[in-house]
Amino acid sequence: MDIRVVFARNLKHYRQLRGLTQAALAAAMDVDRAHVSAMERGQQNVTLQTLQRVAAHLDVAPAQLIEERSEGD
Repeated sequence: MDIRVVFARNLKHYRQLRGLTQAALAAAMDVDRAHVSAMERGQQNVTLQTLQRVAAHLDVAPAQLIEERSEGD
C-alpha cells in the first residue's frame, strides 16, 4: 500500500481518537487546516520533521503513523 495512504489513514484515526478536529490539529501545529486535510487524503509527501511534529501533537510514536494496521485497530 502507498505509504501516503497508510499515513493518511493513521493520521485521521489518531486525530479522531484524540477528539481533535482538523482545525484544532492544524492550529496546534501552526499550519493551515487545508494542509492537515491534504495529509489525511494522502495528497502530501510529508517530511520526517512533519511526521515527528504530527506524532508529538497526537501523542503517538512516529512509527505508529506509518505502520499498516487493519481497519478495526
